[in-house]
Amino acid sequence: MLKKVLIANRGEIAVRVARTLREMGITSVAVYSEPDREALHVRSCDEAYAIGPAPAAESYLRIDKLMDVARRAGCDGLHPGYGFLSENPALPEACEAAGITFIGPPASAMRAMGLKTAARDAMSAAGVPIVPGGDATDAEQARATAAQIGYPVMLKARAGGGGKGMRLVHKEEELAPALERAQSEALKAFGDATVYLEKAIVAPRHVEIQVLGDRHGNIVHLFERDCSIQRRHQKVVEESPCPAIDDDIVRKMGEVAVQGAKAVGYYSAGTFEFLLGQDKSFYFLEMNTRLQVEHPITELVTGVDLVREMVRIAAGEPLGYDQSSLQRRGAAIECRVYAEDPSTGFLPSPGTIHQLRVPAGPGVRDDGGAYEGCTITANYDPLVSKLSVWAPTRAQAVERMRRALTEYVVGGIRTNLSFHERLFQHPDFVAGHYDTGFIDRHREALLGPAPLAQGDAEQLAVALALVAHHQDAVASAPGAGAATAGLSPWVSAHRARLAASH
Repeated sequence: MLKKVLIANRGEIAVRVARTLREMGITSVAVYSEPDREALHVRSCDEAYAIGPAPAAESYLRIDKLMDVARRAGCDGLHPGYGFLSENPALPEACEAAGITFIGPPASAMRAMGLKTAARDAMSAAGVPIVPGGDATDAEQARATAAQIGYPVMLKARAGGGGKGMRLVHKEEELAPALERAQSEALKAFGDATVYLEKAIVAPRHVEIQVLGDRHGNIVHLFERDCSIQRRHQKVVEESPCPAIDDDIVRKMGEVAVQGAKAVGYYSAGTFEFLLGQDKSFYFLEMNTRLQVEHPITELVTGVDLVREMVRIAAGEPLGYDQSSLQRRGAAIECRVYAEDPSTGFLPSPGTIHQLRVPAGPGVRDDGGAYEGCTITANYDPLVSKLSVWAPTRAQAVERMRRALTEYVVGGIRTNLSFHERLFQHPDFVAGHYDTGFIDRHREALLGPAPLAQGDAEQLAVALALVAHHQDAVASAPGAGAATAGLSPWVSAHRARLAASH
């Protein structure tokens, strides 16, 4: 087993990995950029090393600096987390050259699945259903591909993800300008302007399958997650099971994912993402060759610690179980809590957290990377934490998340908590009737200022009545006058909930 592991990441995922390492008796080593010197992940690890200034290109994306820290700290393992270098095959290759065990898949599998066009070809050859599509290197070729597969179409960047370099095109006259914008965005985000075209699946759900394989050729799936609640093609809420499909479809999707993983010699944790059509047909979208942001909900419904399994697999241990041994229990939902303002289209809202109260109680899990007094910087992803709940049924999980959200208080910055509160009251979401376009269709209901809960409204009314009574008493007292002019009820109202920044 590994003795000392460098966590090549930051924020909540670095804290998450450090917790499992501590349980396994493995020493954890953090790295940090200058603005992250006091970050929670630095405090959570056994050792910590500075690796450069704020820009990720000069710190977290520098393989040479990571290898230098690993050498100086005497690490025999490295966990990449997600994002940054987690899907860059150069990192596992550098680890191999340095004699360090990479806690993730082989570089060959990363390469096979890293470029979406190559991944489509590989999965098609392996019998995995893919969305009809083709090349779009220039406007002429894009028009030819679109004419062949039919509108609407989706332009997608060959490299990277996170919604960058994506454009939905409904008709031919929109194609050329959309192609230019998609290429420009892809070049800025990934250093690769190549895009391709896919047939746009109308009102799809985004459903993914978690896979896990060892170095001995054993691969299983850990069921599905529905990740359809998205803004700008980026997920904000995930749940398992998917409320739109039955066990038979899950089994078929799982078998296809395992088949695809075997085709590229995959091991460690990985995720196959699919588009699910309204007719329940599904198509391969891409594979994430790393641990997913939303892995906690899979852990909650299966009882499997995915980080622990990744470490065991990297150390050469077999899974020790097969597909028939895995069962799912209950329902789990995750909300991503971001430092962003829903009313401005989810623009980032960095700043210092002055107040933080995290939900707790039965079935509640908060994977956080922040603390009271810390600063959410503009240099990195503005994720504050991932709030997850588990319950025996989906209906109970929705109720539990509502309760947990009322307990979550973040002061000093704007967050998307108000969006989550509204979402979990929306009748269509509560009924499980949603797809990837849900937020855009319900923007007015979901993105406005958060309404006061009934209890808050009642207490506000009482507070205002008391303040009004107080003002009347003061105004009628001898000597009252200028001293009482402009007295505001907000000066006298002390309910913390009213001051909480959501």
